[in-house]
Amino acid sequence: MSVTGGKMAPSLTQEILSHLGLASKTAAWGTLGTLRTFLNFSVDKDAQRLLRAITGQGVDRSAIVDVLTNRSREQRQLISRNFQERTQQDLMKSLQAALSGNLERIVMALLQPTAQFDAQELRTALKASDSAVDVAIEILATRTPPQLQECLAVYKHNFQVEAVDDITSETSGILQDLLLALAKGGRDSYSGIIDYNLAEQDVQRAEGPSREETWVPVFTQRNPEHLIRVFDQYQRSTGQELEEAVQNRFHGDAQVALLGLASVIKNTPLYFADKLHQALQETEPNYQVLIRILISRCETDLLSIRAEFRKKFGKSLYSSLQDAVKGDCQSALLALCRAEDM
Repeated sequence: MSVTGGKMAPSLTQEILSHLGLASKTAAWGTLGTLRTFLNFSVDKDAQRLLRAITGQGVDRSAIVDVLTNRSREQRQLISRNFQERTQQDLMKSLQAALSGNLERIVMALLQPTAQFDAQELRTALKASDSAVDVAIEILATRTPPQLQECLAVYKHNFQVEAVDDITSETSGILQDLLLALAKGGRDSYSGIIDYNLAEQDVQRAEGPSREETWVPVFTQRNPEHLIRVFDQYQRSTGQELEEAVQNRFHGDAQVALLGLASVIKNTPLYFADKLHQALQETEPNYQVLIRILISRCETDLLSIRAEFRKKFGKSLYSSLQDAVKGDCQSALLALCRAEDM
């Protein structure tokens, strides 16, 4: 997202919706997710179908995928409860016993409540030093305040420790300060009034010889609209993007975290498109990243992510998944992605 002459240019999603005649019809469009509430939902029929899929002659993987990737998370929770009442068995455990590999991981993630899924991903990342920064920034910086509060509450309940305690023990320095600040969820909300003086002060902090610690409140407490103005003013003032200053002044995990935050603030769908593209470019696709992003965003903004992916990389996310992903999990990931973008 860019700022020109004090006005934000329309996002790629807004441009697309304007051509569809839906840009100003939020209620009609409803969501920018690819997965919506299934209108002809019958919890009894879905529970029965899943039961047949795992008790018949062999496991009917296509039926499992068809049901779970066409129902909203709330509907999937209803199916789980109905299955339990009908069979006295836990649906997750039953499907876990019937499946394996990445398809099993996808199905388990689809059946978990959102907060439980995020809490598990955050815990795994914090205990694995190679992915802590990337996943922690993704979860702490892109979830809404209510989602983040629920995630942290589930984290404490499931693991008997506060997430902030794990952050403190597993990270250090500027990275630790950033993650702790994000976990507090203290980012300002946009009031519609632009504080030009504060924006100028933040630009001066970035330009001057201030200590690195002063960057933490700017990146973690200011609202995105304010920060976009700061980024734009900084570029006009110095002739370089703020990200270049981050690369020059920070190193290692702190640099990665700040660049990730800047990307989220500027254009969240593009941030996720970049992560998906990177996951698909590895010798073996990074299924953990693909699963986490497609499942966490399929009911919120995956259409926007698809549009940014197609615009930047010249190839649709759907085709990229078709080419890179193999095995039983391909149909599930394609179903979440939903469709080709021409």
